[in-house]
Amino acid sequence: MLVATSTECFRNLPLHEAIDRIIDLEYTSIEIDIHEQGQHLKPSEVAADVESAIDICRKTRRADVVSYSIQIDAQGEEHYRQFAACCKLAKATKVVTLTIPSAELGTPFNEEVEHLRKLVALAKCEGIRLGLKTQVGRLSEDPSTVVVLCDNVDGLGVTLDPSHYICNPHGPRNYQPLMKYTYHVHLRDTSKTKLQVRIGQGEIEYGRLITLLSKQPAAVPLAA
Repeated sequence: MLVATSTECFRNLPLHEAIDRIIDLEYTSIEIDIHEQGQHLKPSEVAADVESAIDICRKTRRADVVSYSIQIDAQGEEHYRQFAACCKLAKATKVVTLTIPSAELGTPFNEEVEHLRKLVALAKCEGIRLGLKTQVGRLSEDPSTVVVLCDNVDGLGVTLDPSHYICNPHGPRNYQPLMKYTYHVHLRDTSKTKLQVRIGQGEIEYGRLITLLSKQPAAVPLAA
C-alpha cells in the first residue's frame, strides 16, 4: 500500500510548483491530475504531443507517479483519442492505474456501460487498469450501481472516495461491497454535512478502511 498526494491539492499552482510543494511535504509518491479544466496537464495537450507530456511527467524530482486522474471534456471519437493518448503516457511513465469520473446522473445505464467498455479496451491495450471515481452527482454516487457497472464491464475497477458515501444527499452509504473492486483510494476527512473537514474532526475510519484494503489481493495506492 502506497500513500501519495495528488497535484489537485494544489490546483492553483503550475504543475512543477505543485510537485515541488508535495516534495517539500516529504511525500515520495504523487498522483498527477490531467483535467481539461485544470491548471496542470490537459488531455487535449497530451493527445497533441504525447512525448512532451511524457517528458513533463518524468520531471518529478525523483518522486514516483502512482496514478493519473483523467477528466476529458471532448465528446465522441475525440474523447477516445485523448483517452488513448493518456494511456500511452501512463505506460511510458510506468503508471498502472488511471482514474476517470462516471457519467452524470440521468445518463442511460446501457450507454454508460458501452462507453466504459470502450475505455477499458483502450486501457488494456497499454496494460493499464481503469478505476471509476466514486462521486456524488454521478452514477457512482450509489455503491450498488458501481457494483453493477463493474460486473458488466470486465476489468473495470474503482477509485474509492469514501467521503462521497458519508456526505451523501441520501444519507451514509455502505461502501464495503466495493472493496474487492478497489484499485485506488482518494482520502480526506469528512462529516455527514461537510465533504472536507480537518483530519480527526470527521467520520472516516482510517484504521478500518486500511484493514479492509489490506485484505485485498493487490496493493492499493492511497492519494490524499
